[in-house]
Amino acid sequence: MANSLQAKKRIRQNEKSRIRNKSAKSEIRTLTKKFNALVESQDKAGAESVSRELASSLDKAEKNHLFHRNNIARQKSAIAKGLAGIQG
Repeated sequence: MANSLQAKKRIRQNEKSRIRNKSAKSEIRTLTKKFNALVESQDKAGAESVSRELASSLDKAEKNHLFHRNNIARQKSAIAKGLAGIQG
């Protein structure tokens, strides 16, 4: 157990960060699944709206160093390829 006040504060801060990061990652996973389902069903309008929301969430995650920037770039590239693959 932490003895110093500084160590105790770090424990509190780390717990807040962990919860915040978990929420953001969960949101990204949910939006990704939703986007992939819309691409599978060839719903171009729905996929475009979800892709904008997903790209925004990914950019925020990158800004907060939640994922590596190359990981974000790879995911955004996959989003673009998914949208391009929709006929109609």
